[in-house]
Amino acid sequence: MTGRTEPGRTRRRGAALEEAILDAAARELTESGFAGMTMDKVAARAGTNKNALYRRWPHRLALGTAAYKRLATAAPVPDTGTLRGDALELLRQANRHWSSPLGAVLRELLAAAGGAAEFLASLQERSGEAAAAPWLTVLGRAVARGEAAPEALHPRVATVAVVLLRNEFVVRGVPSAPDDVLVEIVDEVYLPLVRGRGAAGPAGRPPGSSAGPSAP
Repeated sequence: MTGRTEPGRTRRRGAALEEAILDAAARELTESGFAGMTMDKVAARAGTNKNALYRRWPHRLALGTAAYKRLATAAPVPDTGTLRGDALELLRQANRHWSSPLGAVLRELLAAAGGAAEFLASLQERSGEAAAAPWLTVLGRAVARGEAAPEALHPRVATVAVVLLRNEFVVRGVPSAPDDVLVEIVDEVYLPLVRGRGAAGPAGRPPGSSAGPSAP
């Protein structure tokens, strides 16, 4: 007879079923990576059918993306007392993540997304406003300390370092970036960019500096 539930088992709907599916998908990603995660396996593990999955996520990539977000957690924002120290620690956190098994899942998802802009935007949510948040926090502290001008508080400026690191993994395919690469990104690109924001005049004086006597 159809429509009956198994003895001792509560039939789940709505948010409860969605949670069970996401939990199953996250476990599959952890154990098998995105390549080994199938809709059949997730449905079986969640104790439901594939139709329940497809009603919520149109295909495997959409479900994998949602499951990855469930697994990813934000690291604490460092506070070393200097912009350079904070920037290096943020990059080291990102490097550890991209080098981890969960980072390998993220790289799989990015490769699977290909040119699908909507999924790339979803996958890279942490490279948007959420990713900019810790960088804007450390930049805000730097502004308060007088290390940077307020003009540096721009999301594209804030995330340039982590975007360069991401390229090491996505474009160059490195398994992990050496620490000297992180130092180079911070010292040769990030800090000069931040310090250049708000620089005034042809002499490029740093913000807050006095002009001094005019040349005759």
